Amino acid sequence: MPDVLNQIVSENYSLYNGDCCEIAKGIPDNSIHYTLFSPPFASLYTYSNSDRDMGNCRSDSEFYKHFKYLAAELFRITMPGRLLSFHCMDLPKMKERDGVIGLKDFPAIIRQVFEDCGFIYHSRVTIWKNPVTEMQRTKALGLLHKQIKKDSAMNRQGIPDYIITMRKPGDNPERITHTDETFPCDVWQQYASPVWMDIRQSDTLQKNSAREEKDERHICPLQLEVIRRCIELWTNPNDIVFEPFGEIGSVPYVARKLGRRAIACELKESYYNQMVINVANALSESVSAVGEQIYLDEIVGGNE
Repeated sequence: MPDVLNQIVSENYSLYNGDCCEIAKGIPDNSIHYTLFSPPFASLYTYSNSDRDMGNCRSDSEFYKHFKYLAAELFRITMPGRLLSFHCMDLPKMKERDGVIGLKDFPAIIRQVFEDCGFIYHSRVTIWKNPVTEMQRTKALGLLHKQIKKDSAMNRQGIPDYIITMRKPGDNPERITHTDETFPCDVWQQYASPVWMDIRQSDTLQKNSAREEKDERHICPLQLEVIRRCIELWTNPNDIVFEPFGEIGSVPYVARKLGRRAIACELKESYYNQMVINVANALSESVSAVGEQIYLDEIVGGNE
């Protein structure tokens, strides 16, 4: 793998500290069963000060140009008939940055990038978020109650999260099968709902230890229940789950707990180190992974 700062490779998982665009080039064609990730939200947040960070772009067009390189690689490595999901939201337009107050349809833009690379638009799930929490966190003009008294034409609804899923054309060579015992009808009805109302926003991996002083302003690990539902529905045990923007390791953490193999990359070293710890915790919670845990402890100890 080119330009990898650190790595841990074992039979059931591989974790890389490096640029996902370069690391993806080393993955064989048609070998990934499922990909799940949160893309960097263009220039809305600063995740690190690296020039390789896709979030550090001078414009939206520059971000989309960079992201297309990754999307093309993801199409190449995805198994025919299999899926890729990304977690995203509409992005607020700010007067000081964009000249107007409004919203940008970021999910549609990312979806179009994947369609341009050959993927088929497969499904969308809306994840409900509390607008009061959003108002308290962002102080967005459109969510303020006092704005109703001034001019409610500027009021809007809260911004939910979405899981957008794309499918690579072709016949799936390894069918994903479930039984009534492992996937009863009531569970399927819950997963099939176009709106998931029961996701707790705080249901994430611990993240404080990944922060560095004078560094990123934002980190947004995906909720564990969202990851679990996606992986349970769209993969078989022992399938390979890929996360190109690993952050603190939420996707490989859940994948390993569910008996899937995992590949994840993370550009930022402090996030990568936390990802290693989190995957170690997932393994230590599994009786069947005792040997792998000993191996990982030796690797982590060697990196300290």
